[in-house]
Amino acid sequence: MKTHRYKANSILISSTVAFTICFMIWMIFAVLGIPIKEQLGLTETQFGLLAAMPVLSGSLIRVPLGIWTDRYGGRIVFFILMLICIPPIFLLQYAQQYWQFLLLSLWMGLIGGSFSIGTPYVAKWFDRKHQGLTMGIFGAGNAGSALNKLIAPTLIILYGWTFIPTLYSVILFLCALMFWFTTYSDSKHRVAPSVNFIDQLRLIKNPAVLRYSQYYSVVFGGYVGLALWMVSYYVQEYHFSLTQAAFLAACFSLPGGALRALGGWLSDKYGAYKVTWLVMWVCWVAFFILSYPSTDMSIQTVNGSSQFHIGINATVFTILLFVIAIAMAIGKASIFKFIADDFPEDMGTVSGVVGLAGGIGGFLLPIMFGLLVDFTGIRSSSFMLLYGCVCISLVWMHFSFKPLQKKEILKQN
Repeated sequence: MKTHRYKANSILISSTVAFTICFMIWMIFAVLGIPIKEQLGLTETQFGLLAAMPVLSGSLIRVPLGIWTDRYGGRIVFFILMLICIPPIFLLQYAQQYWQFLLLSLWMGLIGGSFSIGTPYVAKWFDRKHQGLTMGIFGAGNAGSALNKLIAPTLIILYGWTFIPTLYSVILFLCALMFWFTTYSDSKHRVAPSVNFIDQLRLIKNPAVLRYSQYYSVVFGGYVGLALWMVSYYVQEYHFSLTQAAFLAACFSLPGGALRALGGWLSDKYGAYKVTWLVMWVCWVAFFILSYPSTDMSIQTVNGSSQFHIGINATVFTILLFVIAIAMAIGKASIFKFIADDFPEDMGTVSGVVGLAGGIGGFLLPIMFGLLVDFTGIRSSSFMLLYGCVCISLVWMHFSFKPLQKKEILKQN
């Protein structure tokens, strides 16, 4: 007879591996989209839409998946989702026209909803004081984005881009089998049968849910948007090859996922508010620096005209992205610590809603990045947009938590 601890650890490991593979596939167009863009002659906006389509469907499905997880259990919902997403991945290699890629990417993108299944499924197997770390470890599966960037470029060069869909569909099938035979179910983790679908949906109106949704749209939506956009950014702005650009972009994607466990640990230790507040400030400063476009200036001095160039080279750019990735990884975990503390009985539903907001951010951002570049001609305009989003979060956090902080001070006195 296997102990509860053995089952919990097995579920955590298997779910994290499965989520890593799912996220790798969800971010497939960050690399695969570049040869497709060249083949179809897509504009920046069209490329942004193609890269973002999986994020749209994966986001919209998160709320129902979270509700179904609360009602039927994470094991069966996660397994069925992986099986459903295998056909569209395989069929990508046979697409010829832009609309065909868009439709298949929508279907395939459902796999991005796996996060709202795995988070409550894993967390409910652990006690409350360790849930932040547990959800952080599971969320480290975001590193699948870096995995995609590390393996896909070489395979595309060796075998062509059509090889990737075949390989990824086989990997997902084997992953689904592994997950099914190494995980377990517990009926006590499901909501009571008396709780209906409408009751669960009412949580969307809760001010705290709306607040956490906005924060998550920045740290997760921003992470997804940049993960999809950075390979193209390096190619266009710094003229790197696809392999070099993908490797440098992985420097953002890898810590943005792998260090999520650190965010969970810090949130358990210091509280979700303090950690999230610090994360937003770090992102605010970094995005401000990245927003400044490359500039050539001519200044008239007493000795004549002097020429100056202000710009961020690839090294500084990559370092700043690395810092942002660490901050976002920590922030993604701290926000779900808020959810675990405030909504312990409805984690599936609330994580689905918050995950939906983050995913919608990840869907809209690449499209808006493309529109801004096409409209302004300034590639750093993408970071100007993110800077504005972080400003909104900081203001909202300040005015939302200020009354709560006053109450805490009065209690202490």
